[in-house]
Amino acid sequence: MPKTQPNLYAFPSVDALAVALRQYVAQSQNAGFARHDTFKVAVSGGSLPKTLAAALLAPSTSPADALDLARWEVFFADERAVPLDHEDSNYALLKKELLDKLPEDQRPAVHPIDVAQLADAQELADSYEQTLVASFASRDSVRLPIFDLVLLGCGPDGHTCSLFPGHELLRETAAWVAPIEDSPKPPARRVTLTLPVVTHAVRVAFVATGAGKKGIMKQIFDAAEGLPCTLVNEGAGDRASWFVDEPAVEGVGFPRRSFL
Repeated sequence: MPKTQPNLYAFPSVDALAVALRQYVAQSQNAGFARHDTFKVAVSGGSLPKTLAAALLAPSTSPADALDLARWEVFFADERAVPLDHEDSNYALLKKELLDKLPEDQRPAVHPIDVAQLADAQELADSYEQTLVASFASRDSVRLPIFDLVLLGCGPDGHTCSLFPGHELLRETAAWVAPIEDSPKPPARRVTLTLPVVTHAVRVAFVATGAGKKGIMKQIFDAAEGLPCTLVNEGAGDRASWFVDEPAVEGVGFPRRSFL
C-alpha cells in the first residue's frame, strides 16, 4: 500500500496564503480543543512568525476561523542558545511579531527555554524536554509527545527546525529535544525537536514563500531524498501540508491541491 503524500497548497499572494493558513490553524485548534480542551502548537523561527502573525492577527471572518488563543499552549520547535531578548531568539521574534500584539485576554501560555541552562546545550535540551514531559505526561507513559500542530519553515538547504541535511541528529530516535552545537547556520548552539517528535504530530504545516525558495522546493518535492523537509514529508504523509506562494513552487512538478 503506497504511503500518503503531503498536501501542497499554492496561493497567488502571501495575503491569500495567510487567509488559508488561519483557516487551517483554526481547524487544528478546534480539533485540539475537542481532544483535550487545549491546543498544543510548536512554532519555529525564520520568516514563519511574520506570516503566522499576519494570519492570526487578522479579524475573524466567520465562526470557522475563530481563534481562542487564551487556550493555546505554545512551544518552540527549535531555539537558539541565546537570551530571550537576543535578536537571534525565536521567542523574541514570535514575541515581537505576534505575542505583543495580542489583547491581554487572548495571550496563550508560552513555554520558552530555561535561560539558566544556556551554558550547556545538553542541559538546555534536557530542561526543555522536561517542559514537554510536564505538559504531555510522563516519559514512562508517553513514547512521544503528540502536538496538535507543528508549524515549520524551510531553509534554502532544505533544513527545518534545527535539523540540517546530513547531520547526525536526523538519526536521533530516543530524545524528544536534542542539542546541536555545530549548526551550519549561526548561531551554532541550539536545541531542536527531533524528527520523530515532529512527524508524530497530528498535523505539520510548512510555510515557504518567495522565488528564492523555488530551487530547494523542486529538490524537496521532485528529486532529493534525505533532506530534512523531505524526511518530514515522508514521515507525516498527508498529515503534512505546505502553504506556499506561486513563486516558491515555480517549476515544481508535484501536484498542487486546492485548499477547501
